[in-house]
Amino acid sequence: MSVGSFSAGLSGLNANAQALGVVGNNLANLNTVGYKASSVTFSDLVYQNIGGASENPAQIGLGVGVAQVSSVFSQGTIEATRIATNVAIQGNGFFLLDGPEGQSYTRAGAFAFDANGTLVSPDGQKVQGYTELDPMTGRVITAGPPTAITVSPGVLRAPVATSQFRPLTNLDASAADGDTFNTSIQIFDSLGASHVTRMTYTKTGAGTWDYEVTADGADVQGGVPGVPFSLASGSLSFDGAGTLTAVDGGAVADVNIVTPAWSNGAVASSLEWDILGASNDAALTSFATASATSSITRNGSAAGSVSGITITSDGTIVANTGAGQALTLGQLSLVSFNNPQGLTKLGANRFGETPAAGVRNIGIAGTGDRGSIVSGALEQSNVDMAQEFTQMILAQRGYQANGKLITVSDQLLLDTLNMKS
Repeated sequence: MSVGSFSAGLSGLNANAQALGVVGNNLANLNTVGYKASSVTFSDLVYQNIGGASENPAQIGLGVGVAQVSSVFSQGTIEATRIATNVAIQGNGFFLLDGPEGQSYTRAGAFAFDANGTLVSPDGQKVQGYTELDPMTGRVITAGPPTAITVSPGVLRAPVATSQFRPLTNLDASAADGDTFNTSIQIFDSLGASHVTRMTYTKTGAGTWDYEVTADGADVQGGVPGVPFSLASGSLSFDGAGTLTAVDGGAVADVNIVTPAWSNGAVASSLEWDILGASNDAALTSFATASATSSITRNGSAAGSVSGITITSDGTIVANTGAGQALTLGQLSLVSFNNPQGLTKLGANRFGETPAAGVRNIGIAGTGDRGSIVSGALEQSNVDMAQEFTQMILAQRGYQANGKLITVSDQLLLDTLNMKS
């Protein structure tokens, strides 16, 4: 009698025991934030040829083994936590972490600030993102490598002087010569003090206007309180379609304004009147409708301490300050892989990179097939309890069947041995 049935049964016991271990681990992590369930795939082992030559192969298998244990990256349920630093990913991607052992990846966004104001995971891994800001626009620069994100609540943040402003204004083409229109723009100096500048447009003829930018004389050194202090002046020209064609007698271009030193001791400001914009769309028009400024954008902020933060759907971290300002502090990075199943589980809700996962692609939420970020929420485990119980029963029955096979094989071997007596 062949003892192959013993080894086949033993391999079945081992394989189903490992399957039960996977099911047990899934159920143990039923409430683990960001946990991804594992699934087991079996494969048959080598075969032994028996008998003589025949038209079809005569083979007996030698058992079963575990082919792979892979993670299931289906979306988990997102539940609100009301904690601003908790974030969940809706869709593909992983948060990037950095620690003493190197970089790793996670779907569990249970982040918080440590004593130094660094955003960290529960096991102290530093959450990676982008913190460099464009000084002109105040937007996050995402071209470089991600770094640790540090926000120190309660620490006074330095003011940022206004360097650019852009009012979107229409000047009434049907206005009479000599008519004026005024727009007020708040700016901040190097000390964070607020000043109100006034833009005055005066109709001088068909399609032509003069402009003047002034500040309160009491705000600048050398000014007279109550008397407007001129910061810049010039002319604007429009064609018959109401499109801006010239600024100060030349091509349409932004206007650079340099103020004198402010009376509170702040240094002189260099301001850019952003007329062209990033896409070369002029901020000024002259149509036959009432003069009006539809919107004003500008950078700069007063000094203030961080009193709270919010995180937007693209991962931008916005701080609320005691000065009533909203400041952009940074942006979370997300990482995607061609084959997430190729990642290895490290424990503590973290995954490690392997060649099987492919080259990582780092960016921001909402780009490059990366999902969006949900603030104040966490992604729960994607373990399906009903499915796990079903797999448990199948593994249990498989274990019992293979155990029975070994018992029967043992009895047959015993009967064979007893044939001599």
